[in-house]
Amino acid sequence: MTAPDHVDSYYVASANSAPQHESVQGAHECDVCVIGAGLTGCSAALELASRGYDTVVVEAQRVGWGASGRSGGQAIFGYACEQTKLGKLVGREDARRLWAMSVEAMALLKERITSYRIDCDYRPGQMHAAIKPRQHRELLAWKDELEDEYHYDSLRMVQGDELASLMDTRRYVSGLLDTASGHLHPLNLTLGLSAAARESGARFFEKSPALEIRQGDPVRVVTPDGEIRCRYLLLCGNAYLGDLSRRIRSRVMPVGTYIIATERLDQDLASSLIANDMAVADVNFVLDYYRLSADRRMLFGGRVSYSTIPPPSLPNSIRARMIKVYPQLKDVRIEYAWGGNVAITMNRAPDIGRLANNVFYAQGFSGHGIVTTGFAGKVLAEAVAGTAERLDVFARIPHHPFPGGRLLRMPALVLAMAYYRIRDLL
Repeated sequence: MTAPDHVDSYYVASANSAPQHESVQGAHECDVCVIGAGLTGCSAALELASRGYDTVVVEAQRVGWGASGRSGGQAIFGYACEQTKLGKLVGREDARRLWAMSVEAMALLKERITSYRIDCDYRPGQMHAAIKPRQHRELLAWKDELEDEYHYDSLRMVQGDELASLMDTRRYVSGLLDTASGHLHPLNLTLGLSAAARESGARFFEKSPALEIRQGDPVRVVTPDGEIRCRYLLLCGNAYLGDLSRRIRSRVMPVGTYIIATERLDQDLASSLIANDMAVADVNFVLDYYRLSADRRMLFGGRVSYSTIPPPSLPNSIRARMIKVYPQLKDVRIEYAWGGNVAITMNRAPDIGRLANNVFYAQGFSGHGIVTTGFAGKVLAEAVAGTAERLDVFARIPHHPFPGGRLLRMPALVLAMAYYRIRDLL
């Protein structure tokens, strides 16, 4: 894979080979058109093509170009919106259904990796880390809730000597380790799902941005040099969907997040940093998240930009955050630095639903999408096939536009987030 089609990231440099697809030329017809070739779109295409639907995927750039090919790669249980909040939003029974689907989503991810032989460096283990005693108490309460209310039994608190044996850092007082979660190479996962979808019969077009949607029967998706006519349309562009649907655009905010990758580390040094090769994320609102790559690089993410404009001196600022956790990496060279946009919702719950009887969408995974996006694609495919019960559970989550309209919602969000930044310091 060549860098000019993607951001210059470690993931692109280590990507598996993938074909380039032609752009849309002239008129095409299909049963289902999917806009966006990220994890959600590729998953939906795989499910639909496997069910016998003539499926076309149109991508403005390349497969995996957006967040699906740039993320921190942490495959984590649940949603960005915690279960307690989901219970308040939709009630206890639907919160239980949503939790059960998140557990199924994790199983689906692992099943697909195995069944389709997707080479994406999956490693088990992920830990949420507490920096201060208040956060330790929050993790304990979280663990108790998930075990008592949802019977989730793969969690374990780690602290003291055991924590020191797993991580050579003094940054944390404890951690909540989940052996059922893990981490992986997100771009290679996306490429693997797209390959499986193609093998099942789905057609992919790249460099074909959707310029306009003309609803009806059929729906018409207009691109620069042609159009797709389809019985059903799935909107899977998420943070990069743009203005194709004003109705759902205001319910998500694109937020920039950023990652660095070091040079390859010595085996002994890498093993001392994270002895069990798990992924780690602290529980600050503006969090650090990191893991070791398959070739022993530290992939360290942090910082956010609510303007989606990368902060100045990005590699140095994230490097400083990394050294705060691991001072022993102060002389290690940074070889890659990149970023991308994720779409967040007001309540941080995913926004999945329908715009018309033949138009469905999924967006707003709020930085928690490696697992949920793949399952969302399956749920959208089920809805096309006439079984929408699970989509309807997601659709009952109330979502509201960000206040302030297009011009003022970003400053309003920045002011609101200042409170949480201050709270991280307390």
